[in-house]
Amino acid sequence: MKFLLTDSGVKNASIQDALVDLLGKPIAESSALCIPTAGYGAPDADPGGPWRFVSGQSHCPMTGLGWKSVGVLELTALPSIEKAHWVSWVREADVLLVNGGDALYLCHWMRESGLAELLPSLPGTVYVGFSAGSMVMTPRIGEDFVGWKPSTGGDSALGLVDFSIFPHLDHPACPENTMADAERWAVEIGGPAYAIDDQTAIKVADGAVDVISEGHWKLFNPAS
Repeated sequence: MKFLLTDSGVKNASIQDALVDLLGKPIAESSALCIPTAGYGAPDADPGGPWRFVSGQSHCPMTGLGWKSVGVLELTALPSIEKAHWVSWVREADVLLVNGGDALYLCHWMRESGLAELLPSLPGTVYVGFSAGSMVMTPRIGEDFVGWKPSTGGDSALGLVDFSIFPHLDHPACPENTMADAERWAVEIGGPAYAIDDQTAIKVADGAVDVISEGHWKLFNPAS
């Protein structure tokens, strides 16, 4: 897949330009499926969060960018739907827009629904996540970000990219997400990892990783 892993959605022109580049066509000509599932899993979750995401009322711009069409793919519903039916919806979409919330809850339902298994077979599809929707693609999220706990324990995510993400760097609403906190977190992760703020995204295409930012970020790379 092609990935645009954002901290807080498409917050600036640079991130939007990167999205259009990945799509290969204008947003207005592209069809989207939005996945609200992660928004139900966080300890402080409320039903208003998924609604704001789906309706385009969120402060993290994703579904309200002017898509040709937007549909909702709720992962918890997929096990009760004929697989060939929902797989066709996913294959026909140009982009998947994935809500924030709880990364391990989202990881669980990506696996349970069968979407995680399907994703590697979608080379032309663009995956856009924010916060937990981005972190779920990484190998590990780190103990600091474990909220909902899987039965197997641990902090492992899907590992479809080879780096981890520390989101909401220096955000006023997240006083525990300072650069010093990120540095401690990165030591625990032990592999390549990025700390990013709300004006930053990580673009992954054809094996190349590019940071798209009008804000602040840092790469922690223990191999360097």
